[in-house]
Amino acid sequence: MVSTYERYAWGLVFVVLVVFAVPWFLWGDARVIRGLPVWLWWHVGWMGLASLAFWLFSRRAWGLWIEGTT
Repeated sequence: MVSTYERYAWGLVFVVLVVFAVPWFLWGDARVIRGLPVWLWWHVGWMGLASLAFWLFSRRAWGLWIEGTT
C-alpha cells in the first residue's frame, strides 16, 4: 500500500519527467561532446533516468491511481 505522501511524490516525479523531457534550455546550443550534440546527450541521459524511475515505480507503486483509492 502506498501512503498519501508517496502518491504526491510519484506525481511530482512524473511531472518533472515530462517537463524536462524536452530540453528547451538547450535550444540553439551548438555545443558537441564526443561527436554528438549536447541536446542528444540530454535525451540519452533523460531516457536512462526515466527508465530508472519506471523501474522503481513498478517495484513500489504499480497500480497507483488505477486500482482504487483505499
